[in-house]
Amino acid sequence: MTRQLRLNAFLKPAGEYLAGWRHPDSPPDAGVNFPYVSRLVQALEAAKFDAVFIPDLAGLPDTHPTVLERVAVVNDTFEPVSLLAALVPLTTHIGLFGTVSTSYSDPLEVARIFATLQALSGGRAGWNAVTSLNHGEAVNFGGSALADHASRYARAEEFADVVLGLWGQGGQPFFEHGGQHFTISPTRPFTSPPLSRPIIAQAGASEAGKQFAARVAEVIFTNIREYDGVKAYRADLRKRAETFGRHPDNVIICPNLETVIAPTRDEAQEKFGRLKALLHPRVALGDVEYWLGGVSLADLPLDAPLPPLPVTEKSVSTQQRWYQQAQEQRLTIRDLVHRIANGNHTLIGTPQDVADHIEHWFTTGAADGFNVAFPYLPTTLTDFTRWVVPELQRRNLFRKDYGAAHAVQARA
Repeated sequence: MTRQLRLNAFLKPAGEYLAGWRHPDSPPDAGVNFPYVSRLVQALEAAKFDAVFIPDLAGLPDTHPTVLERVAVVNDTFEPVSLLAALVPLTTHIGLFGTVSTSYSDPLEVARIFATLQALSGGRAGWNAVTSLNHGEAVNFGGSALADHASRYARAEEFADVVLGLWGQGGQPFFEHGGQHFTISPTRPFTSPPLSRPIIAQAGASEAGKQFAARVAEVIFTNIREYDGVKAYRADLRKRAETFGRHPDNVIICPNLETVIAPTRDEAQEKFGRLKALLHPRVALGDVEYWLGGVSLADLPLDAPLPPLPVTEKSVSTQQRWYQQAQEQRLTIRDLVHRIANGNHTLIGTPQDVADHIEHWFTTGAADGFNVAFPYLPTTLTDFTRWVVPELQRRNLFRKDYGAAHAVQARA
C-alpha cells in the first residue's frame, strides 16, 4: 500500500512562538475564545489535516517571574478534553487529541474520558500521553517536588497498561489490575463497539521515553531538527516497536515543524524578522534556561561559551541534546538564545520551499508526516493551508479529501 503523508496540527491558540501572542493578528483572548478556536480547527479540517493536538500544562512553567509576565502560557487556555468534546459537533473527520498527564491523573478516569470522547466523535479520539516536567505541576497536585525521570516513566508504563486494559485490549469481559501504583477491581471495559479504541500519541525522546512510545503509541512526535537525527530516530522507534510484536508501519513518526511563508524568500525573512522583533531578550534567555533544565544563565556573558551544566530531572534528553550541540558547534549562550527561540524546526521561505522539505523528508524515510505548529495565529495557519497544502496535493503527496473510512492512524 502506498504511504500517505500525515499532517497533524499542534494547536496553541496564542501561537507557538514565544512572542506570537504579541503579533497584531493574534486575538488578546485567543486561548479562551471558543468561536475563534473552533474556526481554527474547522480550517484545519477543511485542509484535510489528520488530527489536531491540544497541549496542556497544569501549572506555570518553571522559569523566572519576569519571563512569566511576558509570555502566553499554556494554562491560559481551555482544558483539552472539554474543548475537544465541544468541537465534536462542529467537525466530522479530523482527529481530536487531548493531552493528559500520567503523573497527575488516574488511569480509570482517563480511560473513561477518552472512551467517551471516542464514542461522541464517532472514533476520532486520541490521548496524548505525557509524564510532565514542571515542578509547579507537582506542587499543584500535592507533591513537594517533581518525581525523578525513571519514576515518572515507571508510573506511565503501568498507567498505560491499565488504560489499555480498560479499553478492552485483553478481550476479557472484565478487567482487574493490582500493581505498584494502581489497583482496579473487576470493571467492565469502556468500549463502544464497533468503534476501535482511542489512539495514543507520545513524544518519547529519552531511552525510557522511546521504549514507552514504541510499546504503546501509534503516533510519535519528535522535536529533533536535523534530517539525519530524525531519520535515525524513526528507524530506532520502528525497530523497537517490532521487539514489542508490533508492525513498524503502525508507528507513525512526525517531527515538529513551524513555518513562516511568503511568496518570496525575502518576504518570508522580513515577516519572520518582524515576529522576532516582538521577543523580549529576557524571555528568550528564560526559554533557554527552561530547556536546559531550569539553570540560571542571567549572570553569564551572552557571548561566552555555554559552561558545563548539571542534568536535572526535567526533559533529560532535550537538555542533553542542546548541551551536546553547544559543545560540538561551539555555540555561545547568545547563539542558543536565537536557536531555541525559534521553537520547533522553523522553515522560512516560499510554499515551494516548505513542500520541498516535507517531500524530501517523507519520500526518503525520515518521517511519516509532520506535527505542524503555528508561530502566530491565525495568519501562519492560513498561509500553510492555502499555500502549502495545495502544493503537496499537486505533488500527489497529500489527500484532497478524506476517504470514507478515514482514520487518523492504522491500528497497531
